[in-house]
Amino acid sequence: MSQPLTLTLARRAPRPLRWIGGLICLALLLMPFLALLPASHPLAVSTWTLTLVGKILCYAVVAVALDLVWGYAGMLSLGHGLFFALGGYAMGMYLMRQAAGDGLPAFMSFLSWNEMPWFWWGTQHFAWAMLLVVLVPGLLALIFGWFAFRSKIKGVYFSIMTQALTYAGMLLFFRNETGFGGNNGFTGFTTILGFPVTATGTRAALFLATVILLLATLAVGMLLARSKFGRILTAVRDAENRLMFCGYDPRGFKLLVWTLSAVLCGLAGALYVPQVGIINPGEMSPTNSIEAAIWVALGGRGTLIGPILGAGLVNGAKSLFTVAMPEYWQLFLGLIFIVVTLFLPRGVIGLLRKGDK
Repeated sequence: MSQPLTLTLARRAPRPLRWIGGLICLALLLMPFLALLPASHPLAVSTWTLTLVGKILCYAVVAVALDLVWGYAGMLSLGHGLFFALGGYAMGMYLMRQAAGDGLPAFMSFLSWNEMPWFWWGTQHFAWAMLLVVLVPGLLALIFGWFAFRSKIKGVYFSIMTQALTYAGMLLFFRNETGFGGNNGFTGFTTILGFPVTATGTRAALFLATVILLLATLAVGMLLARSKFGRILTAVRDAENRLMFCGYDPRGFKLLVWTLSAVLCGLAGALYVPQVGIINPGEMSPTNSIEAAIWVALGGRGTLIGPILGAGLVNGAKSLFTVAMPEYWQLFLGLIFIVVTLFLPRGVIGLLRKGDK
């Protein structure tokens, strides 16, 4: 079987892109330190810029996680926004407990609750909250994937099921009685690990943690792509029946990468919440998961680097459009999808690789 083009792209990026990528990584690592400089310094980075870039980097982690399941295993998920939001809610519970002190979180007091639900137990401890960040999306993905892959659901049916899952989660979290703040979600955070959330030093530390998570996610993805596991995943995508004929059971491979992808999304959500300052059920909207698929398609699925580029381009454009022309953003997003489908089937990375020859 010939080596898939996407695997080749993942192994060797275009030479100019390597230099550009290295400079971007250096700039990202320097940004939190530049944010600590006095505002009058010519190299100082504003807290607003740090927060905006940090948010986009969290989205980039989601894009790489989705690329692992879609670009390599061929499973288009339209529900990754659910895993991202679950990680964010787990972190949000800890932040709400920190803001409330010994009392109930503000929304519970507003609803005249007398005690916390049982699933809030232990959320005042950071270690337990981080465990929930990993376990909640991971276990949900494991259970869903076990039944889905055992039933041999794939293709468009798998995409529809993942979209239905995130939509059901959104409707559930919108209800006040579920104990997650209803449509307002969680906000009003004050401290994290004893440090003020709004302090520049805290923002810089959160930004640096996000950069490290993105680099670690990229490293894990590349290790998987270059291993025998990665080659089996591409075989699952390109010729699953032939792979089964060779004696492999694809269910275990799909379940592992699916669960890993969900955990990575949960970690991204956990870093997103303290930087942005809010988490609500809107993050579970199927539209957000569809946007994530557009990031991957625009950058180039099956390349790992491409989805990061796609997430940066789309969310950078979104920030500009929502300020200048918010009513045209959805039209522009649809135009991006059409252009990528018709003219950039291999994404921006494929175009850069073609130009490098």
